Amino acid sequence: MASQSSQNGAIIAGINVTPLVDIMMVLLIIFLVTAHLAVVPPKGLPLNLPNSASAETVQLVFAIALYEGGKATVNGRYLNSDEDLLSMARLEHQAHPEVRAVVQADGKVLHERVVHAIDLLSQAGISQIAFGVMLTPKAAPDTAAPAGSVTP
Repeated sequence: MASQSSQNGAIIAGINVTPLVDIMMVLLIIFLVTAHLAVVPPKGLPLNLPNSASAETVQLVFAIALYEGGKATVNGRYLNSDEDLLSMARLEHQAHPEVRAVVQADGKVLHERVVHAIDLLSQAGISQIAFGVMLTPKAAPDTAAPAGSVTP
């Protein structure tokens, strides 16, 4: 029992925290389960999607690659100048207003050049811009060297 006093009508000074702990444990379990589902990539949940004879591409990509020497390509075609980038971006935006741009820049390209390319895309009306990166492969757990071993 909570602390009882000899006087009737005295205030009970103890608080029973068991229901609070029970509720917090249930919430913790719910968060753990839902967090796992939120992190699993879309390919983790198998879906049988229906086929369509008149399917269209959902996402149009305007790919820009900036190279170290100052050269640039748009969708694999070399550009002569930045004005070409602006005109091509405007034409693509007029043809497909929902187009998304992906900027891939070499690690040695100056930040100023990348920002300039983004500014040209904004002037053309393209607002959905992403950066392309190269993923470095991770070593599989079974191929990693055991702790304390030296690899040549």
